Amino acid sequence: MSNLGGYQVLTTVAKKVHGPGKLLALLLGGGLVLGVGATKGTEAIINKIKSETDKKQKASEAAVVYKVDKEGRSNEGLLFKPNDEFKVLERDGDAGLIELIGNNNNPYFVSLKFLSSISNYAEKI
Repeated sequence: MSNLGGYQVLTTVAKKVHGPGKLLALLLGGGLVLGVGATKGTEAIINKIKSETDKKQKASEAAVVYKVDKEGRSNEGLLFKPNDEFKVLERDGDAGLIELIGNNNNPYFVSLKFLSSISNYAEKI
């Protein structure tokens, strides 16, 4: 029995690639390419999952209907009356894109702080 099996395979492969230095470089380069590829693939999968989760969350938030408790006029001039209903479609900082239910001129940008002060909408940070 010989214990040279693994050594013999390494020397044979090293000869085919013109030396042990090139064999080592090929092994390291191949590992690097596989590692970077696996990392990028994992990042892409994670980003896709986050994107899908964000879409579902926005859709569920946009389905909630809020009710106006007291009369008010936004800085943009939009008049809200008690029992008016609206949906918050998008948020960006303190601005919210809303759909005023029953109004044909939708959508509107309104301060979310203002909406919190006149309705049952709770401002989210």
